Amino acid sequence: MSDRDVFEYAVLRVVPRVERGECFNAGVLVYCRARSFVAARTHLDERKLLVLDPTADVVGVQAALRGVEAVCRGGEAAGQAAGDDAGRRFRWLIAPRSTVVQPGAVHSGLTGDPEAELEHLLELLVR
Repeated sequence: MSDRDVFEYAVLRVVPRVERGECFNAGVLVYCRARSFVAARTHLDERKLLVLDPTADVVGVQAALRGVEAVCRGGEAAGQAAGDDAGRRFRWLIAPRSTVVQPGAVHSGLTGDPEAELEHLLELLVR
């Protein structure tokens, strides 16, 4: 393992009304193959959600975001993805979908600490 390894990341977007296409960032997924690392951190701005859709299911959106975090962690909480390796879970989570919580484009970079990178990206792109 080198001091810095390639990592990939995608922003999680909330699209309250898919037909309108309006969205805002609510989380980040980070994957580093060299370190078998995959994790997500989320932060839902309920005010933004309700501005875009006053009838939005806030509890449901929070549950969907927690679900992404659970799949990243693996184990029983990951459901069918429980036995999958980190890369397979990441690829499943970044697959395009037409739901309220959607992954954005995948980007890459170099990092010496994927966990710190995750927190940095959450602060930079979401909060």
